[in-house]
Amino acid sequence: MNQIVTALVEKALSGNLLSLEEGLKILESQGCDYTQFMAGAHYIKEQSLGNRIDLCSIINAKSGRCAENCSFCAQSSHHQTNAPVYGLKSCNEIVAGAVVAEKEGNHCYGIVTSGTSVSPGDEFDTILEAITRIASETTIEPSASLGILTAESASALAKAGCVTYHHNLETARSFFPEICTTHSYEDDVATVQLAKAAGMQVCCGGIFGLGESLEQRVEMGLTLRELNVDSVPLNFLNPIPGTPLANNNLLSPMDCLRIISLYRYLLPMTRITVCGGREKNLRDFQSTIFMAGASGTMVGNYLTTTGRDQADDLQMIKDAEVVINACHN
Repeated sequence: MNQIVTALVEKALSGNLLSLEEGLKILESQGCDYTQFMAGAHYIKEQSLGNRIDLCSIINAKSGRCAENCSFCAQSSHHQTNAPVYGLKSCNEIVAGAVVAEKEGNHCYGIVTSGTSVSPGDEFDTILEAITRIASETTIEPSASLGILTAESASALAKAGCVTYHHNLETARSFFPEICTTHSYEDDVATVQLAKAAGMQVCCGGIFGLGESLEQRVEMGLTLRELNVDSVPLNFLNPIPGTPLANNNLLSPMDCLRIISLYRYLLPMTRITVCGGREKNLRDFQSTIFMAGASGTMVGNYLTTTGRDQADDLQMIKDAEVVINACHN
């Protein structure tokens, strides 16, 4: 590795924060200059987290009719899409999904609902019951993604056995008003803080390819570090017809890899999971995510789009010579 890469690796591993300018060096690197940054990210990941990875999956437990106007989202009631619309699935359906996810070797299972939040009542009670059953009947870690939290809802989730709360910032604070205007960035930050205060781990990341600048890609990473989140899902836009971002171009595979590497330098000890959009944006480079610094990936289907066949993903992981962590709830 050249002297710049070596210095940034040492800086990251010693706990010192990269500057905006240093982050941009990674995002702007090309050719063999980037592959050296990639090697550094791989080294940081193995020094911090070893050669093991985590697999996670989700269930779209309630779909459509969301009052938020996030410009990338197929489930927003502000957009005309073909996304499925249905109410909350039953407790048995949600738990059955967790059992399948456990058998497939996933360590985390996320219950995801559309909408701004889930208010106290029958729906929230069903979710709490499902989390309690998943925690007692399986070894998989129950997770929830229910939108904006209150202190009371966060406490109830934690008491039910929810290990991780997932809530994305989506993008940088400076770019967020271009993506969503129905709630504030600080609402999302407050939810992250409430989840942590309740004793849950927090999974928080965003989506790239929304039209953000390179500087804003670094900016979000700096915010996530400041919030001290436990895991970071990196998503790449899969443009959905009927949304305002339907005509956005896919990111190039190399841009995706540069983003993954950047986040490994910014968050050396944090679990970094590559999630939505990897199939379309990374294409033949999907297995390279682990060499770029990722420590996990989402398998199975996403909220409104299908993922890749499980057998193909497992073969990819085997070919990449990484080892899947066992369930450990």
